[in-house]
Amino acid sequence: MKTLLRNVLFTAILIFGAKSLPAVPPQADDSWAEGANTAYRETMPVDLAALQQRAASGEPSAQNDLGFMYANGQDVPKDYAEAVRWYRKAADQGYADAQNNLGVIYNYGQGVPHDCVEAMVWYLKAAEQGDVKAQYNIGQLYRHGCGVERDDGEASVWYRKAADQDYADAQHNFGLMYKNGLGVPRDNVRAYMWLDLAASKSTGGNQEKFTASRDALAASMTPEQIAKAQRLAHEWVPGAE
Repeated sequence: MKTLLRNVLFTAILIFGAKSLPAVPPQADDSWAEGANTAYRETMPVDLAALQQRAASGEPSAQNDLGFMYANGQDVPKDYAEAVRWYRKAADQGYADAQNNLGVIYNYGQGVPHDCVEAMVWYLKAAEQGDVKAQYNIGQLYRHGCGVERDDGEASVWYRKAADQDYADAQHNFGLMYKNGLGVPRDNVRAYMWLDLAASKSTGGNQEKFTASRDALAASMTPEQIAKAQRLAHEWVPGAE
């Protein structure tokens, strides 16, 4: 599997060299979820001096947390260059959260040139370790044709990997792939099932968005189809669909 992923990446690099393709705009009626960053895990308030000491001693989780703080201006001035420096220290030690976060930094060009090819390098490293957000982010790059040729089939594969780990953003996007027949056969029942799963475990704005996607699809379905999709969602367990 690792060899296959690297071959895909190397092919993309040979095709596009050092350039990154601009992201293809998402379909206006679907509100595709955006790329994800790994959540900061320290309990607040943070003992900044202790965290810095742990990071300086080489602890990758502390390096990642410190990078996140600089990227978001949390208890320190926002400084993307410092965020990159600390993320890279942790990423070079194989720490998956930092590898994904470094990919996000390149994905959005925060303190570094916007470079989706470099983002893919780091996303793949994290995804090979099973990192769910990196898997989702790879799906985003394929979906929007950023750093690689747009490929809905590959986007569906990566959304599915993250969806199978119960990641709501990926479940939403995978449901939209079924709704629109992108990379998978058009299937409203499967689409509703994934959109319902996404809506059921989300909160706030995401819950509203995912619920709206599900309910918009329901308007074109029969009661029997909706009932079947709801049953599939109720019976679904992570990794078993």
